[in-house]
Amino acid sequence: MAATGAAKGKRKAASAKGGGGGGWDDSRSAAGRYSPWLIVAIISIPTFMEVLDTSIANVALDHIAGGLSVSNDQATWVLTSYLVANAIVIPISGWLSDAIGRKRYFLISIALFTASSLACGLAPNLSTLVIARILQGIGGGGLAPVEQSMLADTFPPKQRGMAFAAFAIVVVVGPVLGPTLGGWIVDYSTWHWVFLINVPIGVLAWFLAELFVDEPDAVKKDREDKLKHGLRIDYIGVALVALGLGFLEITFDRGEREDWFSSPLILGSAIIAAVSLISLLVWEWNHKDPVVDVKLLKNRNFAFTLLVMAITGLILYGTTQLIPQLLQQVLGYSSLDAGLALTAGGVATLVAVPFAGRLSGVVDVRFLLFPALMVQAAALWNMSHLSADISFWDAATARLYQAMALPFLFVPINAIAYVGLKRSQTAQASALLNVARNLGGTLGISMSQTLLQNGMQTHQTELVQRLSPIEPNYNEWIATARNVVGGIGDPAMTPMAVLYSQVQRQATMLAFLDVFRTLMFVVILASPAVFLMKSGKTGGGAEGGGMH
Repeated sequence: MAATGAAKGKRKAASAKGGGGGGWDDSRSAAGRYSPWLIVAIISIPTFMEVLDTSIANVALDHIAGGLSVSNDQATWVLTSYLVANAIVIPISGWLSDAIGRKRYFLISIALFTASSLACGLAPNLSTLVIARILQGIGGGGLAPVEQSMLADTFPPKQRGMAFAAFAIVVVVGPVLGPTLGGWIVDYSTWHWVFLINVPIGVLAWFLAELFVDEPDAVKKDREDKLKHGLRIDYIGVALVALGLGFLEITFDRGEREDWFSSPLILGSAIIAAVSLISLLVWEWNHKDPVVDVKLLKNRNFAFTLLVMAITGLILYGTTQLIPQLLQQVLGYSSLDAGLALTAGGVATLVAVPFAGRLSGVVDVRFLLFPALMVQAAALWNMSHLSADISFWDAATARLYQAMALPFLFVPINAIAYVGLKRSQTAQASALLNVARNLGGTLGISMSQTLLQNGMQTHQTELVQRLSPIEPNYNEWIATARNVVGGIGDPAMTPMAVLYSQVQRQATMLAFLDVFRTLMFVVILASPAVFLMKSGKTGGGAEGGGMH
């Protein structure tokens, strides 16, 4: 105990000298007597595992459907159930962390995620798998917000950029590696291992967190103060969160498959989500002990940080799904090869992360965020000029341009988000940041897929209208195709069949280009919000520009 106190005292003195900025102390640090960077590595393991799981199962859906003898549409509930449970838990994870204890809640989340991953891998039927995925989403929902809260409390403002750089590796690279790893697993093993791979990692993460992560006295005291008069549970707030975000996730995730508002399911889900979320805002604003602290939105910095985080999630998740989809549908790549095209972007992200972390501590982060958004817009403009004849390296390079700027979005956003907030608010702030990222990502995927399907129909209609016997090029192409495919002997390889296949391919490619162009305009329109933030500095003043 004496050694622990001495170590804490040394870090407190060092923080007060200049590492933390203006009297910052580590009374809420999760590092205890260990190096803060060791704690970063340990708490990032389960978060990486959870983020990876948001995308790794996507490429295994066909195999899951075949293995469980269900339709592909039924199998998509494996994805939807996880996202819905995740969306419900994330916003209340700050309250759960405060009520249960930060370390205890983190360990419970790891244990539940790991156990339910085992249940997913051993599921004999779809019903069991969906139930296990719901439990997995509940367990996974608390991991990223608690890690962010620990990082914000463990590192002084000037060092938070580097700390959140490590977190950026987890959150940005995880969704990129998911399709690649999932493709490799289903190509060389069975879909069961998409989930079973979490089990040994989860067990290791639980024991490491139990041994090395500290629950500081200041965090314990906050919990004791909160529970002094008994645990007050905002049942109405919890119910409104579950209804609002749960049905919003169903609306976004199932909308395209169910033809949006022509479906009673989607129409009803959208109405329930809208009414519940509006009611949640009003209820929690006036509640003495809210389960979601919506009054954090009164802080202008934090409110605009949530907006930029949502845009970042929209870009990251939207393009992470679009690029492999383009390579598979237009160029005929396998799941593994399509995922590998994203790997170059993952490498670029890893290279850029330390620079983004270092700069976030010394530069006004608004002057990192705005150029990074402009680079995103330029990268999307470049993607909107690809063709159906691109090579693997063309696609990889296009992703690389975009990925280089992602750390300069994600790291500064997390660094500036806590400026002006009380340290006791970090858990709630971390939860809302993750809500913004997840909802932005879900919206990005949903919007992209809707635009893609509509674009394919529109472009196919336009191209077909130009195919007429009165067009000289049409007759010339049919004559050439007849000579080429006539000797093949395959009755399905008629000139008209080949022509229709080419029309579909070109229409699909044009639709992808339209989606990239639309995402570019979204980024351009949202980028001025960066300059509406009050302060862009994280390293100066008491608690880094206003945190107290």
